Amino acid sequence: MNPILFPAFLKPGDRVGVLAPASIVKYEDVVPGIRLFTEQWGLEVVEGKTLRTSFNQFSASDEDRLADMQRMLDDPSVKAIIAARGGYGCSRIVDNLNFDNFLKNPKWIVGFSDLTAFLARTFQLGYASIHAPMAKTITCAGAEVAAESLRQMLFGELPGYEVPVHRLNRTGQATAQVVGGNLCLLAHMIGSETETDTDGKILFIEDINEYLYNLDRMMIQLKRSGKLDKLAGLVVGQFTDMKDNNSPTFGKDSYEIIAEHVAEFDYPTCYDFPVGHVGDNRAMGVGMRAAFKVSEQAVELRFLSNSTAV
Repeated sequence: MNPILFPAFLKPGDRVGVLAPASIVKYEDVVPGIRLFTEQWGLEVVEGKTLRTSFNQFSASDEDRLADMQRMLDDPSVKAIIAARGGYGCSRIVDNLNFDNFLKNPKWIVGFSDLTAFLARTFQLGYASIHAPMAKTITCAGAEVAAESLRQMLFGELPGYEVPVHRLNRTGQATAQVVGGNLCLLAHMIGSETETDTDGKILFIEDINEYLYNLDRMMIQLKRSGKLDKLAGLVVGQFTDMKDNNSPTFGKDSYEIIAEHVAEFDYPTCYDFPVGHVGDNRAMGVGMRAAFKVSEQAVELRFLSNSTAV
């Protein structure tokens, strides 16, 4: 197991940074999230410059997005960094971030989708992070439970989830570290400095707006590179707005494609878990240990307070 530390859990009055390290975001779209953090959670928000700038499809140039993220990492008064949105752009800057001051004053990094690159880097450094709703999505329709799960995790009330069964589930149980995120990013990072070690881990995956044949290709990439061989468990989240060829069709849906590629293994696997590009995007502690149980009656995933807070 990779040794993992927890940054200090938040308390009312703490400062958190909100910025857009990837795609452009409209400032008015993050205002409700900022109000949630300040008015309901009692936090002070430090706004990044990238919430109000743009550069083609990005929130700012690579240099300016890097500088904005670096300021948040270096500021010892900022106890958590919450992305405004994902999109595309984190992998363009992740290798140029300097984490020296982060290691002196660790903080929570929160986000999903393209933020998978940052969460993977934080895991490599030995710290837990949180795959969870971002400022733009945390107040959207259906996000109430997910928002509360993030609040619980940030404030040290580690959540547990129980969800319905799916016909493709494979029963079993495991207690292990949780890793994962966006499938496209996980496949994209193989062979890079942010490649994720999945051996002995509970892997969770999700994605959006991909062709089914490309989902198949990404699963093959994970399998060929050994990322599926030694899992403790697999949590398959939401694969939303997936696309198929008009004619002929691929012939399988998203979950059937994934099930085909893990059929030879025997670890517990669940499908249709509430994580991904949906309102009910439950917080997942990357690097945290969790108890995972898939039975004929339900799926349970409970995060464990097993690591040291610093």
